[in-house]
Amino acid sequence: MNFLTKSSSKKTRGTAAAISTADASRQRGFWNRLLHSPTGIIGLSLCLIIILVALSANIIAPYSPDKTNLSAVYQIPGTVGYPLGTDNLGRDIFTRILFGMRASLLVGVLTVVFCDVIGVPLGLMAGQWKFCDGIISRITDIMLSFPSLIIAVGLAAIRGASLNNVVIALGIAHVPQMIRIVRGEVLRVSALDYVVASYTMNSTKQRTLYRHILRNILPAIIVQDTIIVPAAVLGESVLSFLGLGIQPPTPSLGVMLSDAQQYVSVDPYMGIFPGLMIAVICLSFNILGDAVKDCLQ
Repeated sequence: MNFLTKSSSKKTRGTAAAISTADASRQRGFWNRLLHSPTGIIGLSLCLIIILVALSANIIAPYSPDKTNLSAVYQIPGTVGYPLGTDNLGRDIFTRILFGMRASLLVGVLTVVFCDVIGVPLGLMAGQWKFCDGIISRITDIMLSFPSLIIAVGLAAIRGASLNNVVIALGIAHVPQMIRIVRGEVLRVSALDYVVASYTMNSTKQRTLYRHILRNILPAIIVQDTIIVPAAVLGESVLSFLGLGIQPPTPSLGVMLSDAQQYVSVDPYMGIFPGLMIAVICLSFNILGDAVKDCLQ
């Protein structure tokens, strides 16, 4: 009996070690492929540069974002002291773009955190427990039947215009997508051999879920996060353009576009540069997301 017990114990420990090794190997393989992919390096580098520039706005910006100079309104790009020109109040467009990047990225990051905190647990529950799947999936289907931007605009209009309400509105609008992605990944990973093997070791569903399944669906969650960030930046721009987002004089890229619409014929640069920065931010995160997705295949 002792021999059989020891043999069974060794076999269990060996299986557990093999499962842990498989988990670690998959994660190392993913990060190695990402860091050796030209697209991944470009996307990751662009995203890091954008984030560092936004965080360093106080250091880089030559002026305060609210500083006006009525004697220097509508300056064209290249004017001494104003590299990207000025707006209708003589405010430096370059400075306001730097601080606008910070506000827009803050909305994107907070929206991702909101979606991860709410959507990931609900997706795990829907994928692992059938009695939760019916309720969560039906609510998700109902929300997905409406465009996310329409949901965000409606919620922002109801709750009022502020940074917190923008994050909540955009977060609720994108949570169903996160739930659907996580649920599908949980169902896929649950059918793999090493997860099935963990159940043969009398591992509980909760332990297997957090130790093996969650660790191996993290790349898919990261992909979805890189999709949500540019979507949230665009959503914030639309809400601010409609007067439902961040309110002036706080600079954001959407607020700058809203201010520029009245002066397109007089000073088109007021809208061109903020629009280009929104495009660069979205393109950078989309490139990173595509690279991460390719590394998963």
